[in-house]
Amino acid sequence: MTKSDLFQPVDTEVRAQGQAMIRAASAASLSFLQPGTHLPSVTRVALATDRAGYPVALISSLASHTAALESNPNCALLIGEPGPKGDPLTHPRLTLHCTAEFVLRDNDGYADLRAFFLEQRPKSKLYIDFPDFRFVRFIAHEGLMNGGFAKAYRFAPEDLVTV
Repeated sequence: MTKSDLFQPVDTEVRAQGQAMIRAASAASLSFLQPGTHLPSVTRVALATDRAGYPVALISSLASHTAALESNPNCALLIGEPGPKGDPLTHPRLTLHCTAEFVLRDNDGYADLRAFFLEQRPKSKLYIDFPDFRFVRFIAHEGLMNGGFAKAYRFAPEDLVTV
């Protein structure tokens, strides 16, 4: 048995489930490498999407993960929370292997991204315009979904967005 044998084919229903998980996620665990080291770290970020379905976070330049992503944009997001009952490992979760792409205020499309983010996360109005906050878009190179026992899927980048 090879590693690829562990994954079931991604069909229309599974693709829709993965995209829905990304769009519904209000937070994600973000993993990154600490600058100047090979040590991994993880934090939680508030999450939304852009109009194409790419995950987007609003992060402060004061946060250590911002410096880490500037130094090395390779990262991963873990999306999906365990439900209130049952074994946490039976609930679906999606890992996205990504490259972080900063969206600065003078970038084309910033105003639209800001408006769309506020539609999804209205409470961020309190800090979205603070000078140390900026958007980071996560470009997924692959996704690995564990949908529960014997439900493993490997997503291609085009499976994860609705462009």
